[in-house]
Amino acid sequence: MIAAWWQQQSARDRRVLVIGGIIVAIFLVWSFIWHPLASEQARLSHQLDNARRDLAFVRVAEAEVERLRNAGVRSRADRQGKSLLALADVSARGAGLEGVLKRLEPVGSNSVRASFEFASFDVLMSWIEGMARDHGVQITDFSADRVDASGLVNARVTLEDVP
Repeated sequence: MIAAWWQQQSARDRRVLVIGGIIVAIFLVWSFIWHPLASEQARLSHQLDNARRDLAFVRVAEAEVERLRNAGVRSRADRQGKSLLALADVSARGAGLEGVLKRLEPVGSNSVRASFEFASFDVLMSWIEGMARDHGVQITDFSADRVDASGLVNARVTLEDVP
C-alpha cells in the first residue's frame, strides 16, 4: 500500500519527501538525543565545577582546623601543670568573675562544671571564648537564665579537656 503510493508520486515529489524526511529525522535526533545530552553535560560540568570549588574550600578549612587544633594542644601544654579545675578557677577570677562564680565542681576525670550567679553575659562569653582559644578547652554544656538586671545571667557551664 505505501509502496504503491510511493510509486504514484513524481520523481520531484519523491525527492522533496526524502529531503523532508531527512530534515525531520535530523530535527528529531537533535531534539530528543543531542540537545538533552548536551544540556545534561553542561549541567554536570557546572555541578563538577561547584564541587571542585567546595572541595578546595574544605581543604583550606581542614588546614585551618588542624592549625587551630594544634594551637589548642600547645595551649594545654602551657598550663604549667594546672588541672582543669584549677585552670577554670584561676582564669575565671582573672577574667573578673570572682564575685559571681558560685560553684566549681569536677564532673568526671576531665570535666568541670562552673555555676555563676548575676554574671555579666559579655564577660562570661569572653571567658568561655578565652578558655577554648587559649587553653584548648571544649564547652560541652551551657545554659543561662536572664535575671532582672540588664546584661546579667545565671549560668552553668561544663568545660571538658579535649584529648
